Amino acid sequence: MFLKLDHFLKSWEYESGVTHKLLSALTDDSLNQEITSQNWTLGRVAWHTVCSIRIIASNTNLTFEAPAKDWPVPDSAQFIADSYKQASNSFIQSLRNQWSDKDLEERINFFGQEIPNGSLLLFLIQHQNHHRGQMTVLMRQAELTVPGIYGPAKEEWATFGMEAPKM
Repeated sequence: MFLKLDHFLKSWEYESGVTHKLLSALTDDSLNQEITSQNWTLGRVAWHTVCSIRIIASNTNLTFEAPAKDWPVPDSAQFIADSYKQASNSFIQSLRNQWSDKDLEERINFFGQEIPNGSLLLFLIQHQNHHRGQMTVLMRQAELTVPGIYGPAKEEWATFGMEAPKM
């Protein structure tokens, strides 16, 4: 749970930056990548990640502009990446203008549980990270280069003059 708005903003700055980097590595063709026809495509997971900022925050009193319907999926990877950047920036601006540390203690109903807004912000980051992991698997299946998130990705090891660890 976040107790200080500034702590969340610093975490979000990094997390949203790497999410945007990941989304920016997608191609229009890769959006149709799927594990099976029963699972979401890479595009659906990516667009859901964009829309979930607004969907999750809709449980609060924050007002900001961001897409809130994760279906249908746009067919432009650039549009998805740009929409994420816009939604994230709008969300951050609303937090800075509409909330203080005290608002993080306010309790809201989230999926039938009473939780503080500070926990909802933590959930938002964890939810985004969960979907980033799904996207990296689908990106590799689509033969895209996966950018590093918490350190170099396999494809980036050579940049550091190192060989990627063997699995």
